[in-house]
Amino acid sequence: MDYWIVYWNKTLFEKKGLAYPETFEDMAKAAEALTDKSTNTYGFVARGLKNANAPVWTTFMLGYGGTPLSSDGKLQTTSQAAVDAASLYQRLMTKSAPPGVSGFNWAEAQSAFLQGKIGMWLDGVGFAPPIENPEKSRVVGQVGYGVMPKGPSARAAATTGDGIGVTAASQKKEAAYLFCQWAISHDMGARLLQAGAGVPFRQSILEDQKVREGVKMPGPWLDAVAGSAKVSQLALPVIIPVTEFRDIYGVALTNMIGGSDPAAELTTATAQFEPVLARSEG
Repeated sequence: MDYWIVYWNKTLFEKKGLAYPETFEDMAKAAEALTDKSTNTYGFVARGLKNANAPVWTTFMLGYGGTPLSSDGKLQTTSQAAVDAASLYQRLMTKSAPPGVSGFNWAEAQSAFLQGKIGMWLDGVGFAPPIENPEKSRVVGQVGYGVMPKGPSARAAATTGDGIGVTAASQKKEAAYLFCQWAISHDMGARLLQAGAGVPFRQSILEDQKVREGVKMPGPWLDAVAGSAKVSQLALPVIIPVTEFRDIYGVALTNMIGGSDPAAELTTATAQFEPVLARSEG
């Protein structure tokens, strides 16, 4: 599992007398207060590159009580929740993010945060280890790990994950199945968690005191993991053309960083994506 959390620079927050944000509005205001272009300091960074940026928008959408797809499979990407989430994305990425952010994927956002000039970085919990590595990071010991702030309708930790299975065409089904059992076992999940590289789906591993003692990442990271698990929601729609979804809406989001109107961009993107989704269900 990969829960989306907020990495925040405690040193920069303390200099401005700010506390970790409790709400989306708190987050936007803190990002703006932390931004000082004269010192090349920016309050917020996240993915701006098309395709990569779609989960940032859908993360915000969850807080507004929306999802890209309704329970009956209808697109909700022009809803008020979708527009409000896109508007927040635009506000953060234009007022408080570093220059060139429209070309940032997670790696560029991470690199910027490691330099100590970024107040908050929103992304998956599995990107944490380099932050605490003194050979790669200038912010070792200065970073807080926060559960996603509350939106107007909900507090939700957007979640992605990896799965493993056996194909019907496999000639070695038993061996493959046994490998799957090993890969998701308690021991392997413990190793994943202790390395800080990600989070196993088994709650029993998170609650195993012996495993917790061996976690290399700071306690607040583990607290953010456990807190996020309690408010976990899927970050992206469960559809076949999810790549096309990310591509089409990703272009719209990048355009918003350039100043385009969020509602108009979402209307255009939805018109483009609707036939793609319809074909995939045919």
